[in-house]
Amino acid sequence: MAGVARFPQRPGFTLRDFAVVIVMNMMWGLNIIAVKMAVTEISPLTAGFLRQALVLLVCGTWLRIVPGRMVALTALGILVGGLFYVAINLSLAVADNVGALAIAGQLGVPFSMILAIIVFKERIRLPRMAGIALSFAGVVLLVFDPAAAREVPGLALTALASFFWAVGSIIQRYLIGVPVLTIYAWIGLWGSIVMGLLAWQVEPQAMHAIPALPLGALGWVAFSAIGSTVIGQGSMSYLLQRHPISLVTPLTLAAPVISVFAASYYFGTPLTALMLTGGGIAMLGVAIVTIRTARVGREHGDSA
Repeated sequence: MAGVARFPQRPGFTLRDFAVVIVMNMMWGLNIIAVKMAVTEISPLTAGFLRQALVLLVCGTWLRIVPGRMVALTALGILVGGLFYVAINLSLAVADNVGALAIAGQLGVPFSMILAIIVFKERIRLPRMAGIALSFAGVVLLVFDPAAAREVPGLALTALASFFWAVGSIIQRYLIGVPVLTIYAWIGLWGSIVMGLLAWQVEPQAMHAIPALPLGALGWVAFSAIGSTVIGQGSMSYLLQRHPISLVTPLTLAAPVISVFAASYYFGTPLTALMLTGGGIAMLGVAIVTIRTARVGREHGDSA
């Protein structure tokens, strides 16, 4: 993660560290339920606007001009704060089986690897090549599952959102040294602008109805903004300040697993054998890419 300060890293995990890992994965894993409920009870673009406005409200005191980094911060804000949430919220609005979308959402990892190869000329070996192939194969397998095949529009939008996220991860490489909360303040600002303008054009009635929204609907938005972004990303920052990235990054792999099973339980959608197989193959590929990339980073002394 960009902007994480370098602190003396401590050997071994404490009980507090394990607790932080659990909280982080729970926040990210359950976020898919919060977003699905928000786009259902409010409207996709309006819910996205409210989420980003809340992120800006929480992180706003960290909003400041960063000389030499404003182009990257603006591009990241528009892409990850705006376009990413347009795609992901619309995908959840049109889908019923959100567990399938949680699996497709893991395409951000192989997309990031492919972009790193293209942009930074990174060299990868057979294990990560196999991981990328498995990630895509697992998601493609979902199309052959009758329970997930009807979610093709949602899967396509999720894949598009994953690509936006991957491009954002490349941009963040140019933001090393910028405080995390400053990055998210700009993401919240540009996300609010992009989502707000689109929502006023496409969902004017939902925007006008914001003052009358029930607390329950706003609660889903708050969980997504504060739980996933502030607590989830804050937990990741806390761990990276204390342990090598090669140790911390693989610990995030529990989040999509939680998403798949929590969504199936909460919304009562089926988890078929083919879906579990595809999800398992995709997660195996993501795990290979994640762990091998973290190991390469450690070998090159990159723990920031």
